[in-house]
Amino acid sequence: MDLAKINALTADDMSAVNKLIAKRLQSDVTLINQIGLYIINSGGKRLRPILVLLGSGACGYQGQHHHSLAAIIEFIHTATLLHDDVVDASELRRGKKTANAVWGNEASVLVGDFLYSRAFQMMVEIRNMRVMEILAEATNTIAAGEVMQLLNCNDPDTTEERYLHVIRSKTAKLFAAASQLGAVISQRPKEEEMAFATYGMHLGTAFQLIDDVLDYDASSEITGKNIGDDLAEGKPTLPLIRIIQTGSPSQSQTVRQAIEKGGLEHIDAVKEAILTTDALQYTTDCAKNEARLAIDALSIIANTPYKEALIELAHFSFNRNY
Repeated sequence: MDLAKINALTADDMSAVNKLIAKRLQSDVTLINQIGLYIINSGGKRLRPILVLLGSGACGYQGQHHHSLAAIIEFIHTATLLHDDVVDASELRRGKKTANAVWGNEASVLVGDFLYSRAFQMMVEIRNMRVMEILAEATNTIAAGEVMQLLNCNDPDTTEERYLHVIRSKTAKLFAAASQLGAVISQRPKEEEMAFATYGMHLGTAFQLIDDVLDYDASSEITGKNIGDDLAEGKPTLPLIRIIQTGSPSQSQTVRQAIEKGGLEHIDAVKEAILTTDALQYTTDCAKNEARLAIDALSIIANTPYKEALIELAHFSFNRNY
């Protein structure tokens, strides 16, 4: 099973989710519709809503709340993208101009706020306090992770531990919530609920680590973002932290200066350091380990095509070029 087969497995459910997204995105304010549709339809892999659908399928869920939860997760994710791109002053995402580059920062932030509030409206409609608890905690953790990342910017002394804490908060937490929700609405035992959450946390970490690799190891045509974007923003991602820790004194100093100053003045020297050290391989190996831990977490879950798809998604997380 590959990503195409995973998409095929969830195709009918995802069609219902997309219709619900379009319906609940509607507003009397035209600009909200324009920006919301622009980013929702900008070619993302829809991984987080897929996790809701796969988790629900693996638990044998028979109702309709999984469609609403998948849409809620996508709205939350989209809101974070709108806010992230403003904070990072990004101009390119998934090969298209970012919403803030087209409409400006103010509109992007406010539409992100609208998506958050719409997501919470939909949560209330499900009338499940456990769902509310999980998603409220997830959004709060994501916000805290964004602040932690801001504090790490331009700080070459950021440790691997601090960096992993950031990505588990700002990225992997929503993966964990999405994976967990199917078990919650299926009223599965707490042990299984936490197994899905653990799976999602490790999966999300693996995805982010490979994104760190692709920031230096793929073209913008493939990734939909500019090479070295993280370096330009002064973000100390794991490949850079690895060079500082294990590279030669000159390589370490070059990367430290690049992180401190931001921008792309040192991009060629940094890329050379990345190619001549084990920075990318080390980061990939860390992602593979996270994927293995994700798969291990599912050991107590009954075997179904949906569980098989979750396992395949873990393999895809580190074996991809986009």
